[in-house]
Amino acid sequence: MTRIKVPLPAAFPFTCTIAVRVTDINYGGHVGNDALLGMIHEARVQFLRRMGYTELSMEGVGLIMADAAIEFKNEVFMEDSLQVSVAAGDFQRVGFDLYYRIEKVIDGKKIPVVFAKTGMICFDYSQRKITQTPEAALQKLKQFASNTP
Repeated sequence: MTRIKVPLPAAFPFTCTIAVRVTDINYGGHVGNDALLGMIHEARVQFLRRMGYTELSMEGVGLIMADAAIEFKNEVFMEDSLQVSVAAGDFQRVGFDLYYRIEKVIDGKKIPVVFAKTGMICFDYSQRKITQTPEAALQKLKQFASNTP
């Protein structure tokens, strides 16, 4: 069976810490895959906030997630501390990709948990249609870009 492989950029210009909540734990006793996608969403919100944006307001346009690829590497438990790193890349006329590396830190050692990518499309919510990436947003995003795969 073929598995998803998410190639990551060489560097990640943005990192945040996300706490594991008791509600993230599933019946298997570890963080569920749905919770990890939620953590990716939280990291994206913090990444955008760093640039002065939200998912609904980025230089006059909003964002919509067109696709997501997640490669699960290791389990996460309640006591784990998570570092989520984000980089932008693959800039197109109407969107771009965001890359995520989630790691847990145990005894000072970083252990990979998730490698992921989301395809983000610029969207005009008032007209309910895809729109071009604003040039000012593109320039800010490129400050958080890395050598993408």
